[in-house]
Amino acid sequence: MNAPHELDREEVLRVRLDVLRREHRDLDEAIAALDAGGRGDALALRRLKKRKLALKDEIARIEDELYPDIIA
Repeated sequence: MNAPHELDREEVLRVRLDVLRREHRDLDEAIAALDAGGRGDALALRRLKKRKLALKDEIARIEDELYPDIIA
């Protein structure tokens, strides 16, 4: 049995998923702010968008692991 301070794999994935979702949301706000201000550096925007897509892929991977599609 796990000690109270130890997390099992599923709990770790859930925490990681929460962190990734928060970072994704923050990037979304940063991109919108740079874009709306008209002062956005094209390279910086591209990097933020690329990071946001990578986060989305990682979020999807973790969600698939936590909630697999069961075809009955």
